Amino acid sequence: MAGEGSSKKETVNPKAIIHQRFGDKARYNIEEVQDNSSNGCPGLVIPQKGPCLYRCNLELPEFSIVSDVFKRKKDAMQSAAEKALEKLSDPPVEDASDQLVSRLSYLFSNEFYSICHPLSGHIRAALQRAGSLNGFVPISVMPIFDSKISNLCKSIKPETDSKPLEVMSIIRDASTRLSEPVLVSNEFMSLKRTTPYPLEVLESIEVDFDQKTYVKVLRIPYLVEKVVEPLTLDVSANTYYMDAIARELGAADASMVSLSRCIGKSSSETRLYSHAPNSYKWNKEDFEDKSYLNARASYLSGQDVYGDAILATIGYLWKSCDLFFEDVSPRTYYRLLMNKVPTGIYKLSREAVLAAELPPKFGTRSNWRGLFPRDILCTFCRQHRLPEPVFSLIVTKDAPEETSRCEVKIFSKSQNLILHCYPRESFKKQSDAIQNACSRILSLLNDYFKKLNMPREGLTLTPCRNGLDLDFYPEHISKELNLFSLVCKNILAIDDDTKQSNGVDDVPSYNIQGPDSEVFASNGCIVCVCYSAFLVNEGEKELLEKNDEFEFELGTEAVIPELEVVVGQMAVGQSARFKAKLPSLELIFAANGDPARVSSLLSSRGCSLEYSTTLLRVTEPLEDRMEKALFSPSLSKQRVNYAVQHIKESGATFLVDFGCGSGSLLDSLLDYPTSLERIIGVDISVKALARAAKTLHSKLSTNSTNPVQSSRLKSALLLDGSITTFDSRLYDCDIGTCLEVIEHMPEDQATQFGNVVLSSFCPKILIVSTPNYEYNVILQKSTTQTQEDDEDKNSAKPCKFRNFDHKFEWTREQFQVWASDLAGKHNYSVGFSGVGGAEGVEPGFASQIAVFKRGFELADCGDLAVVPYDVVWDWRSTDE
Repeated sequence: MAGEGSSKKETVNPKAIIHQRFGDKARYNIEEVQDNSSNGCPGLVIPQKGPCLYRCNLELPEFSIVSDVFKRKKDAMQSAAEKALEKLSDPPVEDASDQLVSRLSYLFSNEFYSICHPLSGHIRAALQRAGSLNGFVPISVMPIFDSKISNLCKSIKPETDSKPLEVMSIIRDASTRLSEPVLVSNEFMSLKRTTPYPLEVLESIEVDFDQKTYVKVLRIPYLVEKVVEPLTLDVSANTYYMDAIARELGAADASMVSLSRCIGKSSSETRLYSHAPNSYKWNKEDFEDKSYLNARASYLSGQDVYGDAILATIGYLWKSCDLFFEDVSPRTYYRLLMNKVPTGIYKLSREAVLAAELPPKFGTRSNWRGLFPRDILCTFCRQHRLPEPVFSLIVTKDAPEETSRCEVKIFSKSQNLILHCYPRESFKKQSDAIQNACSRILSLLNDYFKKLNMPREGLTLTPCRNGLDLDFYPEHISKELNLFSLVCKNILAIDDDTKQSNGVDDVPSYNIQGPDSEVFASNGCIVCVCYSAFLVNEGEKELLEKNDEFEFELGTEAVIPELEVVVGQMAVGQSARFKAKLPSLELIFAANGDPARVSSLLSSRGCSLEYSTTLLRVTEPLEDRMEKALFSPSLSKQRVNYAVQHIKESGATFLVDFGCGSGSLLDSLLDYPTSLERIIGVDISVKALARAAKTLHSKLSTNSTNPVQSSRLKSALLLDGSITTFDSRLYDCDIGTCLEVIEHMPEDQATQFGNVVLSSFCPKILIVSTPNYEYNVILQKSTTQTQEDDEDKNSAKPCKFRNFDHKFEWTREQFQVWASDLAGKHNYSVGFSGVGGAEGVEPGFASQIAVFKRGFELADCGDLAVVPYDVVWDWRSTDE
């Protein structure tokens, strides 16, 4: 009878199971299907009625399913039920509590002992524990190293995800129901199999108990004023590593140690271990004394950690039954901290902690080095356990070609909106739209980390200046970010006296050595350098970082300013040494693995950071390669010559360069004999102006060897400001230049500049140049395109823009209409010319130029005092 009953239970039909689960909510709809295929006369046109067939549509609360076709209705219903059971993600199973009991029984089975599993290693190691602890496995490790245990506990009580001690209580209760004898220790919160493992099972895993093994770990004190302390643990095979950690934490045994999630990569075994409370009945509110909160450990793990903590990379893996471990150094710790902020994620991706900087703007995929902005943003969200960013592409098809904008939303774990970015700028490539939006979000997040207490208006000021619209709700960011300022207050800070005594001026000196190959880098070039960074103090040197080949795009702020300026002055093959300001302690310790040695050097006031670098090679940007393939001298050189000719003809003494950038025009002008006595450059990029200042300072400080300008130039001024805003210091100059600038602005801002410069600045002569779009077809046929360029070869548009940052490129007609309208509106005359190409030969000049000349005398305006621009650099001749 038992056998018959068993047989019936095994053949329970699918429809009965569906009824058990859904009852009346399961609805079977039978549909009659006519089969006309076998009418006995294949050529007969008159339809003949065949046998009657049935199909069943089963409707369930979650979905509906359609059966195959059958001759009997009940077969169709059973087929529908069977298909439904296959589709259900959670087919009928036993209760979660019963499953937990079954899982625990399996964990202490002979079979589980012999396999390679993260938890089976703990069971084997527990057999090496001494005395009364022999064989006892801490309950705390079970949900950490067995995902099935963890998920079942969440099914039983969902809120246990944030309450680890309640998980331990559930496991303890389930273990009392085991049929296989398992001893539960309430004192130690551990489980032990009472029956010995068979000898053949124990011998199935080979272990060398005589080998001594040690691993380096870190103690992170809960008091932030205490330094991170290196320790060495004995994790030999005849011990249990959790007991070794417990001893360092002052815990009674391994069951009193709490484990964090994995830190860093999810595949790593790097975790934080801390002292757990004394009872599984622990009340969280009773223990959470904020005075014992370990801010550094909590920030790293995203979980509240109290008391001292041990940072270690150790555990058992799926692929091997041996204990896996890696040494953890202070360098590891500081790199984990860096990996929590966008700029740190980028620096680590470049393996250049002391040289790389996260560029504020995305250019092209071919020129970008390191993790892309989207990848950095996704990594940031994962590091802070936020949902993945939501990207929404808005495609516009009204324009001559399809363009895209990208909106980005970031939500908290509770689905509260943290950030909504909706830029106005459009791109031809969807990938460029995504990367640019992410790049600007990263800049905002970096600002947020620097100034966590700043008001929301302050946070949105910089992005809005760059044309980025966003809503930011920092109050919805996880609470671990609130610990950032507390952690970094003691990690990032360097004594102001140390900063001021490192012997580095705002314009650092550098010594370039080696023969001049006459191959120089300019903005947009991909340069490759090797460099070494040293900490220097009174003749002692400590190597912090070294890179044999390091590439970056010059002029994009992808490296520290000092390195970018020096490389810009070097020829290929030359080497240079220079000093830079000391970075934060976080970066120094992340670069060097010997904090004791570094701290000793930093303790003296004469400590400085010194770099040595060699320029290995230069790859020019596509725009320059195109120009050089056709023009000699280059277009940039021809534009300078054009400006110099007008300076000579006009006898100008006062020149303003609108949008001077890194000062390439001003620097070139110093090589020519002109009447100039006063020059001013203005730009919105402070870093570009800093590079210009260092370049001009280097040339002007040695003016005894530059007789061309030494007797003429009396002052040079660099100002930070928008060329669409009036500043009286630029009023009534003899000649103004704006060479290859307006195409980097939206068209409406280019027109705004034209109105402001002619109506308010009122130069006697204004020279404006911009690319001639019609000439691009010739330029782009003259050089080999990159793979990225080839992707667009079938585009509906004939030619690409010459530079990724160009917002527009005008034809001759478009440029002449723009310039003529401005000239007529403001009483200027305008003439058109260009460089690169020949007058009257199609398709015109490669670089088209408009020369505006003022047709009126200025009235006496008295003493103007409108000075919104900030002074970045002010040089005056000593002969003045």
